[in-house]
Parts: sequence; structure tokens; C-alpha cells
Amino acid sequence: MTAENSSSWDSLSYEEKNRALYERQKRMLEAFLERGAISKAQFEKSLRDLTEKMGIRENGKTRFAEEVQE
Repeated sequence: MTAENSSSWDSLSYEEKNRALYERQKRMLEAFLERGAISKAQFEKSLRDLTEKMGIRENGKTRFAEEVQE
């Protein structure tokens, strides 16, 4: 990680960091699927598990952000 990336990462909120991590992991799963490293069923299960564990809702927000707003 470069100094520029580090400072921009440091300026992100907890929710933004979680979302960035989620998107990075999702892209990795998509790459595995495209290259045939995992099956469609494995991709769907892994993405569902990732989404649940990271607390991502269908609206794109994390459950943590929604709890803070309440």
C-alpha cells in the first residue's frame, strides 16, 4: 500500500472500509468463477455467506450503519 493509498484508506469510515473490503472480496470470487476455479454454486454460496457475514443489506448499506442511525 502506498502512502497515498494509506492516507485515503485512513480517511474512510468503518462502514466505507467494510464496503471496500466486501467489494474486493466479491471481485475475487467473480474472478475465480470466470477462470473456472469455482463452480457457479460455490460462487453463489460464498457470495451469500460473505454478504451475510459482512452485514451487507440489499440496499447496499451495512447492518452496522443502519444500527447507528436508529
